[in-house]
Order: sequence, then structure tokens, then C-alpha cells
Amino acid sequence: MSAELDVDLCIIGAGSAGLSVAAGAAQLGQSVVLCEHAHMGGDCLNFGCVPSKALIAAAKAAQRVRDAGKFGIRAGAPEIDATAVRAHVRGVIAAIEPNDSQARFEGLGVKVLRTHAKFRDARTVEAGDHVIRARRFVVATGSSPFVPPIPGLSTTPHVTNETIFELSETPRHLIVIGGGPIGCELAQAHRRLGAEVSIVEAFTICPKDDPELVAVVRTALLADGVLINEGAKVKAVAGAAGAITVTLETKDGERQISGSLLLVAAGRRANVAGLELEKAGIAYTVKGITVDSGLRTSNARVFAIGDVAGALQFTHIAGYHAGIVIRRALFRLPAKASYAAAPWVTYTEPELANVGLTEAQARAQHGDIRVARWPFHENDRAQAERETEGFVKIVATPCGKILGAGIVGPQAGELIQPWVLAMTKGLTMRDMSSMIVPYPTLGEVNKRAASAFFTAALFSPRTKWLVRLLSRFG
Repeated sequence: MSAELDVDLCIIGAGSAGLSVAAGAAQLGQSVVLCEHAHMGGDCLNFGCVPSKALIAAAKAAQRVRDAGKFGIRAGAPEIDATAVRAHVRGVIAAIEPNDSQARFEGLGVKVLRTHAKFRDARTVEAGDHVIRARRFVVATGSSPFVPPIPGLSTTPHVTNETIFELSETPRHLIVIGGGPIGCELAQAHRRLGAEVSIVEAFTICPKDDPELVAVVRTALLADGVLINEGAKVKAVAGAAGAITVTLETKDGERQISGSLLLVAAGRRANVAGLELEKAGIAYTVKGITVDSGLRTSNARVFAIGDVAGALQFTHIAGYHAGIVIRRALFRLPAKASYAAAPWVTYTEPELANVGLTEAQARAQHGDIRVARWPFHENDRAQAERETEGFVKIVATPCGKILGAGIVGPQAGELIQPWVLAMTKGLTMRDMSSMIVPYPTLGEVNKRAASAFFTAALFSPRTKWLVRLLSRFG
């Protein structure tokens, strides 16, 4: 017989978004049911952010050994122990896992059902042997790797970000289909860990980023020995384990590349299958569940958050969505999602970070804009660390309103954060140029970029005339 549950909140999906809502609601005294049929922690903990950044950290360590000579340190080629690297990745996951565990959430008072959930009607969800009625529902089922309909792919061995971290040895030659953030990050990491690597991208790598910034990343990947095939459409794939052939269509004709392992990193698809959303009157498309600015679906009792809501597919956006739902569903506040100051980072080396509009987008929307830049090679700390590639690029209106910021260089993901705050709080280029920053730090590049915005006006003939005039008064 089915067990019936009547609760304040029913959440489907125990990834970053769902867990954040569950923790907040439970600690505010709400009765909460959390349904998860797969892994607690979702993609981020198990297959995404956490393992990929752990692997990247291992790859950086190997590269530091190779680069030690530029500091006067003698070191040989690094010896890569693939089994130990995998153990490091699993160890990082294990260290974080308790925060997302069933035990922790049950300790908070959440009833966790480790089973698939689906809607029975507009006010009811079925989860295994349970029938759940709730005042509000939250769908937070995330997304999964998109596997494109490439001829031969269904019968050719391949991995995605959900399976590549289980490899027991470094592939001899990794072919990556997709030159977005995931593809570029994993390509560089595997190259630094000893694999030959080829990227295949139908357009250009990191196509959503400013091309001027991407050019620095492209140069770095090529310097590492990653082979980049841009403007190349995958016509077919074939082969068996350890012997993969990819046929490409390029502007110069058809050609083939061969490797030992194929990684498909061609984007992600919202997880809506099996939820039976139609029974609840919830509208959705191939991009995800349709929501309004407050993340409410076409069923007023149901919110959708995180990747499944079809917005920016990042863990920090999932957390942002969770906060909006807490404010709306529990406090009845008119919170709305805005992505104008939502940052995103590609964790290659150098890192590539952005917030707001790119130069092209700003020109299209605002027409008259000004661009300020500052290179890392003019930063003393970057010189000391021998990490001088890249620059800061700020796009603003002539009066100094910040429209967007992009950074390519060391620790770009950290350095973008003052610009995120500035855009969130409506600070201007004058505000950013007036802050005091410690010396010597990489953070000085932000202040110098902001100051560069005023250089033309500061040293203009009119300003020089004013200084001469004032000097007459003693």
C-alpha cells in the first residue's frame, strides 16, 4: 500500500539547487520531502565541478614541475601515476560528500526518498511507494550530457563528463568533441597529465565568450600541445575501444583523426524525462521547464530551478535560484531572477572569466561604449609569479556605467568578483578606480583597468590647460 505524505515542500532532485532549498526550508521549520533516484549532490559533486577541478589541480601540479626551470629550480619531467590521480579526485569528492549526504539532510529533519519521482496530477507526486501532497513543489532535476546524433556514435565507445573520471589510466590520445568550457578544461588537463589531445569544434572554442579573450586561451592550449580543430563538423565516428576514428568536414574538405578515447562534451540537456510534467500542467521545451522571472512554472504550485529551468547552467546559478525560491515560497517576497551580473568561468590555464556583456553585445545594445584594458605583464605580482599572459577588459558607457567585464589570466575566477559586486550594486568605473588595493597583488589589475578608463580624459589638452591655469595662482 502507498504511504501518503502531506508536507509543506516537496523537492525533486538532490543536486546543488534542490539541496540548498531543502536545507533552508528545513531550518526554517518547514516539513520537507526530498526525492532523489541517483546520487546525492547531483552532477556537481559526482561528475562535474568537484571532480573536474580536482583533476585540473593535479594537471596544474604536473605543469608546475615542468615549469620549475623558469624559477631557477631544476626538475625532471613529472611522473604521472594515473591511479593516484584518480584516488586524489575520489578523495576530494569524499571530503565534500558529507555536506550533501542523506544522513546530513535527515539530521536537518528532511525526509529523503531515494527513488524516482513523477507527477500524478497538479497537486500530487508519486515517489516509489509514497504519494506526496505539498503546498509547494520544486523541480531541481538538473541536466545531463547531450549526446548528439552523430552517425556511428551509438555503437562507438565513448565517455562523457559522467564517466571520464572513472578512467584507471591516462588515455593515449583523447579526442574531445566540443570546444566549450568542459571540453577545453578536460582537454588541457589530460594533455598536462600525459595524453595526446585533439579538440573538435564546429564553430570556435568558447563561442559564448569575447573572442579577444578566447584568443589567449587558444594560444595557451596550443602551447601545451592540444590540437584544435575549429570550424570542423563531425560527420561520423567509428572504431572500438582504444582505436577510434572521427571523420570531419572542414572548409578544406573531409579528413580523419584517430585516437584511443572519445570524449563527448557537446553541451547539456535538461532532465525532464519521466517526470510526467504534462499531468501537472507544467509547460516545458527541449531547453527545459518554462518558468517566469520568479522561477514559477505554468503550475502555480511548482517552481523549477537550476539547470532544468533552462537558464545559465552553473552551480552558482542553482544556488542563486534556491535563494529566490526560499524568499518567494516561504516569505512571500516578490523575488525575481536577474542574470545581468551573473558570472561564468572557464577553468583552463589561464582562466577565462566574464560577467555582463561582451564588447560586441555592448555595442549592439548601447552603441556608444568605451573599453578599458590592462595587461597582466604590467602587474608586478604577475611578473614575480611568471604568469604574465592575459589582460582585464572592461566595457562601460561613456559616463562610466559598467556593462561587462572579462578577464583572461591567472586566478581570473577570483579577480572577476569585484566586477560582479560592482555590477550588482551599481558601482561605476570611478568607484572601482578609487579603491585602495594592497601591493603587490594580482588584484591591482582591476584598479589599473578602471583607472585606464579615465586616461584619455585625464591627459587631454583641456586638462593640461586647466592645470596650467591653476598653476598661475601659486
